Amino acid sequence: QVQLVESGGGLVQAGGSLRLSCTSSEMIFNINAMGWYRQAPGKQRELVASITSGIRTNYADSVKGRFTISRDNVKTVYLQMNSLKPEDTAVYYCNAVDRLWKNYWGQGTQVTVSS
Repeated sequence: QVQLVESGGGLVQAGGSLRLSCTSSEMIFNINAMGWYRQAPGKQRELVASITSGIRTNYADSVKGRFTISRDNVKTVYLQMNSLKPEDTAVYYCNAVDRLWKNYWGQGTQVTVSS
């Protein structure tokens, strides 16, 4: 059972930056992939960025060039968000997929970008 704890959300003005962190209860090498999803009010949850155990990254088109996903070699994944826009406002969820391809979710952290 993988447990995920997110931190780093908050309120920021457009053009600003935030860094989200997600710490797993399992070592990174025991997890196939980790990522960040977001869900805005009235919208479906969508993938923002992901990183595999082989450090292969994937980004939504809407955040390419602005967001960067990275990880340490222990238990934490980061999402550096630059040049934030009001449309980035959402609850951001950390996701992990274990070696048995089971999905786990964090509790979510609110990111609000004011115009």
